[in-house]
Amino acid sequence: MKKIINTNKSPAPIGPYNQAILKNNMLFISGQIALDPVSMKLNNGSIEDETNQVMLNIKNILNESNMDFINVVKTTIFLSDMDLFKDVNRIYGKYLAEGSEPARETIAVKTLPMNVNVEISMIAVI
Repeated sequence: MKKIINTNKSPAPIGPYNQAILKNNMLFISGQIALDPVSMKLNNGSIEDETNQVMLNIKNILNESNMDFINVVKTTIFLSDMDLFKDVNRIYGKYLAEGSEPARETIAVKTLPMNVNVEISMIAVI
């Protein structure tokens, strides 16, 4: 049986999906963009602001599931432009404990929801 995870500390889904699904001991977090959970407006003044907002949204979903970034085993990062990789990577890395970073891929795509520059999804394990 799966458990639906949603928290008001992260933005409400903008389509037919949930923030995350917990199945057995695995948490599948939907791709998060830089929406502020209170105003539902984009926090995209800079790529640093955008990436921080995405990671905070993910952190809140993890916390709702009694987890943290240490539980993350797989990350997928989607970028609007691979030239953003260095800045996104720097901010993303600040949220992770050195030596316990998850597996990851980073993909450049033509467009992302709401024309954001970064979207990140994760899989975590209890």
